[in-house]
Amino acid sequence: MAVILDEAPADAGAREALLDRAFGAGRFTKTCERLREGRIPASGLALKAVDETGRMIGTLRFWHVTIGTERPALMLGPLAVESASREGGVGSSLMRAGLARAAALGHDAVILVGDRPYYERFGFSGEATAELEMPGPVERDRFLALELKAGALAGASGEVRGAGAVAFAPRKSVKDRVAARAA
Repeated sequence: MAVILDEAPADAGAREALLDRAFGAGRFTKTCERLREGRIPASGLALKAVDETGRMIGTLRFWHVTIGTERPALMLGPLAVESASREGGVGSSLMRAGLARAAALGHDAVILVGDRPYYERFGFSGEATAELEMPGPVERDRFLALELKAGALAGASGEVRGAGAVAFAPRKSVKDRVAARAA
């Protein structure tokens, strides 16, 4: 049985290795990465799932974004679970814990780009993203949102932009990270 905990700075290596196994080097080329790049996750919203040995088997993070000129929201992602643990409900546990925590912290809405059938079970839909734009290519059918507070995305329109705290150390460029992972 997995336990959901806060991610710690010491978890960075295990998290990156898990994300590499789950998504490969192509993850650095995705539009959502542009919104995360150079930023730190929203406070209290970087979670991990560990197994009975304490090994990280899942990760979920939320990031601050702004919709349009000044409407704040969170962007969920990435959510990743070790392949051997995917049938055990680890991803669902991370999702429920993360969304509950985001609501408890007073956040109004969450957007993501992901598998519609998976995320619909948590209340996500494409209706509220119809008038939103990402800063790069995205499959519209995978661009979803969830209101944590009723009406939070009513009339929302415009481009989604990264917001929130900037990391202290500059991150390597996408090209450099992809090349390093491929080496």
